[in-house]
Amino acid sequence: MKSLLITATDTGAGKTVLTTALAAYWQTYAAPEKLGVFKPFQSGPGDCEHYQQVLGLSEDRDTITPQYFAAPLAPPLAAEQEGRSVDLAAVWRAFTALQTRKQKVLVEGVGGLGSPITRELVVADLARDWRLPTLLVVPVKLGAIGQAVANVALARHYGVDLRGIVLNLPPDSPEPALAEWAPPDLVSGITGVPILGILPALADPTDRTKLVQAASGLDLEQLGWHG
Repeated sequence: MKSLLITATDTGAGKTVLTTALAAYWQTYAAPEKLGVFKPFQSGPGDCEHYQQVLGLSEDRDTITPQYFAAPLAPPLAAEQEGRSVDLAAVWRAFTALQTRKQKVLVEGVGGLGSPITRELVVADLARDWRLPTLLVVPVKLGAIGQAVANVALARHYGVDLRGIVLNLPPDSPEPALAEWAPPDLVSGITGVPILGILPALADPTDRTKLVQAASGLDLEQLGWHG
């Protein structure tokens, strides 16, 4: 698998943590220089800076995030505040250029699978049109099962190549959260999508050792990301 899109049910669901964990795992057990991390759109500071800090990426911000907007809003709205528009052609050029230089590329989406990237297109359109195998992050909370079902249905409607679900335990999760809010067998059974693992609650999302351990607990062989 050359590239992999990390998407989610919504913003703040755990995409950045999972992307960082997978990247840290690859850097530890494979070839760090052959891994690319790509955030096509970023609104407000955060993800790109996080990747540069935690992963020690040598690429500059424009390479990692070709469309960067100041306001923490959906990309088309953030762009309009600056008198700009989202330039998908520029994003595609940056992505293909990174792919030619790297053996693996992790792509972190914006918001959720249904979040807008332009006034006409959502993340699911990009996943389909770029033919990106996709991993869905579902945060473990009340309502998680319904969110998983809705997003799997959305993926199928758009023709997204959805490879699996990762359940993410937020740092403040109560002990029985998984069993009571998102039992893996129930989520997998009702969606028809395999659960590739549980992302444990991480108090410090910059702790590389913990991130690597978290990624090691996922079914990376089925995902095609085991190096």
